[in-house]
Amino acid sequence: MAAAASASTGQPHGLVLLSLHVLLLLTSVSLARAQLPGTWEVLVENAGIASMHTAVTRFGTVVLLDRTNIGPSRLPLPKGHCRRDPTDRALPGGDCTAHSALLDPATRRLRPLSILTDTWCSSGQFLPDGTLLQSGGDLDGFRKLRTISPCSLDDRSPCDWLELPSPLLAAGRWYATNQILPDGSVIIVGGRAAPSVEFYPPDRPLRPFPFLAAALDPQMDNLYPFVHLLPDGHLFIFANARSVLYDPESGEVLREYPTLDGGPRNYPSAGSSAMLPLNPADGYASAEVVVCGGAQYGAFLHRDIDMPAGVTCGRLVATDTDPVWAMEEMPFQRIMGDMVMLPTGEVLIINGAQAGSQGFDLASRPCLNPVLYRPNEPDGLRFMTLTPTEIPRMYHSTANLLPDGRVLVAGSNPHYFYRFAGEFPTELRVEAFSPEYLSPDKASLRPGIEAAPEKVGYGEEFELEVEVTLPVVGVVEANLLSAPFATHSFSQGQRMVRLAVSPPVEVASGSGDGAPYRYRIVCTAPPNGRVAPPGYYMASAVNQGVPSAARWVHLAL
Repeated sequence: MAAAASASTGQPHGLVLLSLHVLLLLTSVSLARAQLPGTWEVLVENAGIASMHTAVTRFGTVVLLDRTNIGPSRLPLPKGHCRRDPTDRALPGGDCTAHSALLDPATRRLRPLSILTDTWCSSGQFLPDGTLLQSGGDLDGFRKLRTISPCSLDDRSPCDWLELPSPLLAAGRWYATNQILPDGSVIIVGGRAAPSVEFYPPDRPLRPFPFLAAALDPQMDNLYPFVHLLPDGHLFIFANARSVLYDPESGEVLREYPTLDGGPRNYPSAGSSAMLPLNPADGYASAEVVVCGGAQYGAFLHRDIDMPAGVTCGRLVATDTDPVWAMEEMPFQRIMGDMVMLPTGEVLIINGAQAGSQGFDLASRPCLNPVLYRPNEPDGLRFMTLTPTEIPRMYHSTANLLPDGRVLVAGSNPHYFYRFAGEFPTELRVEAFSPEYLSPDKASLRPGIEAAPEKVGYGEEFELEVEVTLPVVGVVEANLLSAPFATHSFSQGQRMVRLAVSPPVEVASGSGDGAPYRYRIVCTAPPNGRVAPPGYYMASAVNQGVPSAARWVHLAL
């Protein structure tokens, strides 16, 4: 039969077998995709920019931000809005293309934004009033602060970036990390050749931070430190493989934690970190931190793009009196993964590569499969492999939770300039990943929030009204999730706070004609800014592991 097939097609026998092998391989990949949880969708085929930094606003719009001094993007600015900077190394004569944009994922519309100074490897955080503060960068952006007061794409007065003439940063901040504090101010930690911290507003002086200098090694590994605000108001700060408990009020290092095994984890070694949800059951007294992935030492130093990435995660109760790292292994080696907190309290690990390090053209073997980390499952059963994407997301990729429960994935430009040919080209497509909880077979469990307050104060009781197709069995959870600033494999300011809730009270019974059941839940807001700093949060109701679309709630001082 094979000979007959070869004769009839005129193809050599070996080529037919090879074609059959490729067909079988593609079929097996398709079956694997069909059998794994989660689905992918391309939202925008050409956003015009590769988003190095991404943040979701309280209007549901998404700020995409790359950097200047990179040459032209593929998103034109409106007429008369060209940026003219004679020091721009790529376009000294003027740049009429955008390097930031505002995206509405619901309508898939996009509007260019104007950024003037260089935001390369900068940092950011939302302020209590919903304004996005953006800090540092390279060259003319080194000491700059910028803000954008977000809007919807339908606002008559379109929002745009504002470059603040003053204040300037006390130190240049390139590869720094921002974290909002309990009083609504922002601490800016570290950066290249900047072992110090400073604050916005600048009502406190710059403070040296010798820990960051001590964490430096010959390939750096102390950049973009992982910073988490603990519920006692102190900061957990991780750099390289070391971590400390830092008091932002006094500037004291209160404790040094044990060293995490497995090599360096921060830029350029490309691990990631998340703080697990804070829980009212223990009075919000406990906080656990997870650090995953990272490059082997030397991958960046020796530009070894084939050196296998790390596979381990460390988990630590940062508030314990004698904490130790508990080690776990992911299903895949991974660098440059993003850890995204989902409204269920699980963590999505997504994007990245399986070899090399961060840096331009320094990684290989894209890691296409997201992984779900389920912190409440027994050790050894916490990781679940999910449906792979078909688009490599390498250096300068981002991932952010959307209010509807999807995860927006953008960026990937492992080259100094935009390059659309060759391996791992600059990626302008924007995707959305839908976790399994959004699958159609979960629809009858999915709650919808029909009534919620726009603003709540600390410790206040407030009501949510939810509708569900099937009767509720047990408790409906209510959770608050912050909107972080995602860049370089770390979501700055990411946080989830579970709320104390009453048993659901039925206020309307469903019927056989498809009318939903309606319930009222009494929730108690977080007690103070140490547990949840002031600002806008996504409030989500969760029924049997299935979350609602979120409502934005302003938690105010």
